[in-house]
Amino acid sequence: MRKHADDKIELYDNPVVFCNAMLHDIEQAQHTIYLETYKFGYDSNGSRFRDLIAKKCAEGVLVKILVDSWGTPPNPEFFGPVVKNGGEVRYFKKIRFFIDFFTKNHRRNHRKLLIIDDRITYLGSANITAYSLQWRELVVRLEGGISQLFRKSFFESYKLYRKYIFNKFAYKRIVHYYEFEIIQDLPSIYRQQIKKRFEQMISKARHSILIESPYFLPGYKIRRFLMLAARRGVDVTIILPLHSDVRLVDFLRDKYMGFYYNNSIKIYYYRPGNLHAKCMLVDNEVFAIGSANFDYRSFRYMHEIMLSGRHAHTASLLLAHIRETLGSSVPFDFGAWSGRPLFEKIFGWFLLPFRHLF
Repeated sequence: MRKHADDKIELYDNPVVFCNAMLHDIEQAQHTIYLETYKFGYDSNGSRFRDLIAKKCAEGVLVKILVDSWGTPPNPEFFGPVVKNGGEVRYFKKIRFFIDFFTKNHRRNHRKLLIIDDRITYLGSANITAYSLQWRELVVRLEGGISQLFRKSFFESYKLYRKYIFNKFAYKRIVHYYEFEIIQDLPSIYRQQIKKRFEQMISKARHSILIESPYFLPGYKIRRFLMLAARRGVDVTIILPLHSDVRLVDFLRDKYMGFYYNNSIKIYYYRPGNLHAKCMLVDNEVFAIGSANFDYRSFRYMHEIMLSGRHAHTASLLLAHIRETLGSSVPFDFGAWSGRPLFEKIFGWFLLPFRHLF
């Protein structure tokens, strides 16, 4: 009986490279293409994917696309060639006007998932957009039996696309596959499986914790776990973009930098461009890669998906990726932070009550 996953694993962090890999696999599709993403750009990169997928529809490949209607405002004309050739496009939760307009409409599908022929799966941090082609992302490609489990996950979301109220406990359980786990979240204040797994990984760390995230706004509990890990001698390193694509988040996250510095938690800023990768590696053995950010919004309001586990080859690939990111990063400067402009300090405090919304 097989005890280890023999699926083929590849890691990508260059959007041009992994987009070309995705397009190559789509071109080779024989039976099915299932795509779930937050943003599908109505731009040059989105058109490349749209045109090729429409071509595969015409060849008889079954195509189903699920895009979030907040990240991808509905545009039936853009997806017309896909639908005309027999593909199906669904918009997750179109914006509706409720009494509690913001609360319900804020629960978005933030997952990024591509499944081809129930054999090849891509998941990670990247949307399909032209403006992010220069970002540093993190996408894993899996080829093998695990893709059938991702197919099941995709169809659960595909069926939920119009539901604003659902039984949170009936969907998205953790799925086990040899050394891997597929961790899935639905919007909830109380049942946050990805956040819980992050907390478990941090609390069990013995030597090192490495985190990459574009938006780093963890709540008190995770901050405390990180502090306790550093106090027991764990080397805790967090890598963030010097400037993310959401500047308000940067002002808010900067408010907490003194806490991390005073508790021996190392912060590095990636300088070449926007770091959009989302991952954690503990003791160079236990990893988590996927769509979720380290912030309130992902944990509370988003449909997210992460691949976690103790697969040695995946962990080694992730470690190489993180080391390369660190090579282009600079350490946090406490003096410069203390002397930052007064308006930035005030703005950080002003935004604090709204931290769940970013």
